[in-house]
Amino acid sequence: MNNISKELNDRTRQRIEARHPRPLGGDTARSNRSDAVVPLTGMIIQNNAAPSQLAYGKKPDWLRARMPGGQGYHDLKSLIDEYKLHTVCQEASCPNMGECWSRGTATIMILGDTCTRRCGFCNVKSGRPKSLDNDEPRRVAEVLSKINLGHVVITSVDRDDLPDGGARIWAETIEAVHELCPETSVEVLVGDFKGVEKDIQTVCDSRPEIISHNMETVDRMHPAVRPQARYKRSLKVLQQFKANGLVTKTGIMLGIGEKESEVYELMDDVRAWSDADIITIGQYLQPTRNHLPIDRWVHPDEFARMKDSALARGFEVCESGPLVRSSYHAEEQAEKLSPERADVHGRMKRLIEQARTRDRSASGGC
Repeated sequence: MNNISKELNDRTRQRIEARHPRPLGGDTARSNRSDAVVPLTGMIIQNNAAPSQLAYGKKPDWLRARMPGGQGYHDLKSLIDEYKLHTVCQEASCPNMGECWSRGTATIMILGDTCTRRCGFCNVKSGRPKSLDNDEPRRVAEVLSKINLGHVVITSVDRDDLPDGGARIWAETIEAVHELCPETSVEVLVGDFKGVEKDIQTVCDSRPEIISHNMETVDRMHPAVRPQARYKRSLKVLQQFKANGLVTKTGIMLGIGEKESEVYELMDDVRAWSDADIITIGQYLQPTRNHLPIDRWVHPDEFARMKDSALARGFEVCESGPLVRSSYHAEEQAEKLSPERADVHGRMKRLIEQARTRDRSASGGC
């Protein structure tokens, strides 16, 4: 391991341990990794099913991610540091950060780095956020204008402490990026704004090319995985997106205790409520030992089966694979990708162009 990679690993470990201290007495499951068996019954809702057990072991070969590094990675990191921005890539310990940052792509995270919610799967810091940064929309747009991307993804922490859940900052950010980066399509991943339709509408009115809200998991798992969210509330959020004529997207995790039949039920619910266009499906990876445990490693064949099922149900695009995350897409450098991913790129491009055409027609433009 080179010195740069070691330094990055050390910083990541320090950041994680500061947020999620290890239990007193050490981490016995990790120290006895080869034969440790951890009961999941108390952490995963089983509906009176037989107790579930997980023997911790080595990650399978298909979960190997690229280490951060290279000139592209360091150039992008310098810009993000210079403009004092946050990225979900860093805060959520995304396994694709090395791949994406080396290509000059990152998912910007607005409204600070501290979330008012405490989801069982998420590595973003929880607590009381700092005061609102009203200059953030300008800085985000400025740094994106320097990167010169064809497509950008923006997300945020949940800000239940704000009267509008951060909707105003969201709208100002989208509008600022559209103004400074007219050739860049904007994809946003937002929370549920506690289901307040007026706040959701504020974001919709700023007309991002793609708008996303993650279901994350199946209905039965919500109390454990998203204790401050509601399954039907999220469906209603997606429904409002689609009612505004926006390209609508959602994402889920596998391997956190769901059943395959429940995933298909979720797909049916999403389509019935919102007729959503895009879905992403990825493997849950436990950020720290104080987060919900992994129930199982999902084989790539199952992800392929999920993709076929999603497309058969009418989703225009499905990204499904062990390392897929909600911001993982194929808009950039598609010519360097496999034929399968180039096809995904084409589908995404058509959706974005359709969204822009609708918006130009609605505003009377040519």
